[in-house]
Amino acid sequence: MIVDRVSRSPYLKEGAWGWIGPIGVAALAFVIRIWNVGYPNRLMFDETYYAKDAWSLLKHGYVQDYIEKANEKVVAGDLTGLMTGQPTQITHPDGGKWIIAIGEQIFGLDSFGWRISAVVVGALTVLVLARLVRRLTGSTIIGCFAGLLLCFDGLHFVMSRIALLDGFLAFWIISGVACLVADRDWVRERLHHYRVFRPWQLLAGVCFGMACGTKWSGVYVLAVFGVLVVIWEVLARREHTHDRGLKHHWVRTTLAVGTPAFFSIVSVAFVVYIATWTGWLIHHDLYEQRFGQGIGEGKGWGAYISDPTRGPFGSTIDAFRSLWHFHVITWDFHTGSYLAGKTHPYQSNPLGWLVMERPVGVDAQNNLPAASCGASATSSCMREVLLLGNPVLWWTGALALMASVVAWFTTKTESLKYLRWEIPILGVAASWLPWFISSGRPIFSFYAVVSIPFTIIALSLVVSGLVKAAETPRQRYAVWLVAGVLVTAVIATFWYFHPIYTDDLITYDSWRDRMWFNRWI
Repeated sequence: MIVDRVSRSPYLKEGAWGWIGPIGVAALAFVIRIWNVGYPNRLMFDETYYAKDAWSLLKHGYVQDYIEKANEKVVAGDLTGLMTGQPTQITHPDGGKWIIAIGEQIFGLDSFGWRISAVVVGALTVLVLARLVRRLTGSTIIGCFAGLLLCFDGLHFVMSRIALLDGFLAFWIISGVACLVADRDWVRERLHHYRVFRPWQLLAGVCFGMACGTKWSGVYVLAVFGVLVVIWEVLARREHTHDRGLKHHWVRTTLAVGTPAFFSIVSVAFVVYIATWTGWLIHHDLYEQRFGQGIGEGKGWGAYISDPTRGPFGSTIDAFRSLWHFHVITWDFHTGSYLAGKTHPYQSNPLGWLVMERPVGVDAQNNLPAASCGASATSSCMREVLLLGNPVLWWTGALALMASVVAWFTTKTESLKYLRWEIPILGVAASWLPWFISSGRPIFSFYAVVSIPFTIIALSLVVSGLVKAAETPRQRYAVWLVAGVLVTAVIATFWYFHPIYTDDLITYDSWRDRMWFNRWI
């Protein structure tokens, strides 16, 4: 058995460096992400949906269809006559798009405006992760270690520079988990009686509600960690009652803990999720006019479309009925025959996501004149933005995840209050495994940007465990040396791949040298 030696106090004394270090790392992440973020000045990949959807939300409160040549007009700075006036079918909730809209409200509908929110949220994700790991390990250094790894991950870096939804999803999920871990520490100081008001659980509910309001896949993490937080407290109360020589009642304790947790986390998340649809609900009549009679072979939404419900709350009732039907349409889009059997050149099986087996190109300019980058006359120049994780980090992280599974089953803690290996394991499982259900339609490896913070937590816990298991200064020095070499290798690899993260102009030969595998092309 491995004995997990941790600080005797799980309640960390917040010193200045506990904030200065993580904030410094987050500031570094912000600087390298915001640099030249407006380039290239065009809508890349699914920015063509989310950036324009966000603008429509700003201008009309709901998402409208755009005219055929809208992208060209947006890039040219001509924002007149972009929309048709008809509501459009959207495939994801509006929560993430409203965050994109904040940047557009401040800076306008240009490449900087629709990407700046991703930059800010990406840097905040680094901060939250660093603080979470500090809480789990009791070490500011290891917290900053985790923040630096995420700071220099290529996939998270690119996702923090483009207006796609998954970076926002990662932020809300890791924030929700951080709140639940804080709640675990908070309640352990108050086990002498049950607490109905749980501020950290309420905040977690807000975060998970925004996660689900960004992409539905957030519900899996909500479900897993919602159960886990109840298990944590039930086990803590069992230990507490045993220490006092009292009898523990499993069912009674589970109900006493789980019922308020459900309302604090799940119910709050549901309310926040519905709130992300406010614009849709206000304009539900427009959606009823366009979709309520059915689309193609789809069924209509009901007689209320032609004969609205009467009474003072009739419009509200119809709005929620229509929202339900719209969810059905969206569910059918994701799981029905429309996407089944479709293919995409960058689609991949989730089995290879955690080792970056098939990255995604979101922008590329091929065969540019050789003279533009100093290439030989027989060669050419390239520009590309590739959603590729840092290989050193992802491959090392995959090993750390396997080590975490072993440690989870073999580590004997001095107290249940120090349980922590389950966090990265369940986090990766909840954010990765559900995608195997959808492997029959085009899905992409950049969805794993939600998993990489949990992978980094696994790496950090391994380093923390090795440091605390070291019995001599020389052994501790060796662990820190390896950790330092890992960070250095991650940073060096990041800068090596930086040109294909940022659309830099490079020679074809330089680009080809970075394509380590044919599956990366």
